Amino acid sequence: MARRLLNRTHPLHESRMNWGLLTQAERDAAYNNAEAVANSAALTQARNAASHAWRQAHHQHLDIAYGPRPRNRLDLFPAADPSMPCLVFIHGGYWQRNSREDFACLAEGLHAHGWSFAVPGYTLAPEASLTEIVNEIHASLDWLAAHGDTRGIGGPLVVAGWSAGGHLTAMALSHPRVVAGLAISGVFELGPLRDTYLNAKLKLTEDEVAALSPLRLPPVQKPLAIAYGTRELPALIADSRDLHAMRAAAHAPGALVPVGGADHFTVLDALREATGELAHHAKLLA
Repeated sequence: MARRLLNRTHPLHESRMNWGLLTQAERDAAYNNAEAVANSAALTQARNAASHAWRQAHHQHLDIAYGPRPRNRLDLFPAADPSMPCLVFIHGGYWQRNSREDFACLAEGLHAHGWSFAVPGYTLAPEASLTEIVNEIHASLDWLAAHGDTRGIGGPLVVAGWSAGGHLTAMALSHPRVVAGLAISGVFELGPLRDTYLNAKLKLTEDEVAALSPLRLPPVQKPLAIAYGTRELPALIADSRDLHAMRAAAHAPGALVPVGGADHFTVLDALREATGELAHHAKLLA
């Protein structure tokens, strides 16, 4: 149980203040994004189809190995100017589903502004622990730092991610080649997840909860924009607001970006569209 859950006073936190009184079904529902968004399956299918089309049209730098495991692969979409920034996008799926191939279409927005785009894959739980997943993301950034210029990516790296990828973004901000981050709809306190259906595959330990919860770690003094949809689950909204508040108290830079009317799935439209709010905030980071 995360000790800080007992001290919340904002209405958004009401259910989590009483976490110990909730049924198992209520705890599971607090983090079940697919159940909370009625058309989530259709939205996911449309995104996957668009990503398949994008990869077919930009197939020159796909499936590049950065490590030894099957999912240790990068898809790269270099800009015309190799010195332009690169957004390194980390996919979501609660660290246990989805793949990099399903998110390629998110390159569209920043590619239109001349940016490069990279999508690393990572080994999913339970095959990998969360500690191993975090390390794999750092390994992908190591590869980009050492070899990106040979593939047309030589500019600054801005790391971004959605859902579980939002958490991994916060954990990757400390990488020496990363200049800034954009964490979208992330989970930043892992303690409650041990009491939900998600932990059947994650198998989080107490040490991992302490070491891998961004809300328990000293803020990295680099810009980190933290975004969420205003129609998201209260638990995710709370984590985003709390992380921003903690960082602001430590004078760590970065905006809090509530995307009006967006749910956990449609919030990505604000990054995919060239005129989207998250594309705009990403451009401000490098």
